[in-house]
Amino acid sequence: MRAKIPIYEQIAIDIANRIYNEKYKVGEKIHGRSTLASEYNVSPETVRKAIKILEDVEIVKSEKGAGVVISSRENALTYINRFSNLESVKDMEKKLRKIIGERERLDGELFETIEKIVDYSGKLRYTNPLVPFEIEINEDCPQIGKTISAMKFWQNTGGTIVGLKREGDIIISPGPYASIEAGDILLVIGNEHTYNRVSDFLKE
Repeated sequence: MRAKIPIYEQIAIDIANRIYNEKYKVGEKIHGRSTLASEYNVSPETVRKAIKILEDVEIVKSEKGAGVVISSRENALTYINRFSNLESVKDMEKKLRKIIGERERLDGELFETIEKIVDYSGKLRYTNPLVPFEIEINEDCPQIGKTISAMKFWQNTGGTIVGLKREGDIIISPGPYASIEAGDILLVIGNEHTYNRVSDFLKE
């Protein structure tokens, strides 16, 4: 949470900037409270507090009969520099918000790109005969307990089982006498029609 600078202190900072930039020069008299109150659209009491701050840091001084007179441009710079870090914090906060916004945008693009890759890979795996696809054996599969040979897997699907995942282990080239169990994941290669044929066969 950012600390809010009171309005009278904001006015004091603004007047100090005017003094440093020599809009108000050393030895000159500052406008009366009523004039400043009208200029800043605040009450005379708020202006009085601002002037009191400037007096405390010896930027201006009150002289009887002369009002408020500017006494030091150097002290005005010292006072302004007190708030330079605060301004830097504001700048850093703006930069941080910008970075967060940019990161959210990049995260969105990254997520979108990942989805495209997954989708593209999914399509490719059914069209590239050398890339195996995975298909899980559900508990209601009628082929459970049968061997690959007994199922006549290749004859019925056109696919070749090149691997079998079971309970975290992978069996490479399980061979014609390997039987399938519920929960097994078959690694199959074939053409673009093979996946649908295997899927339908395992449901029959």
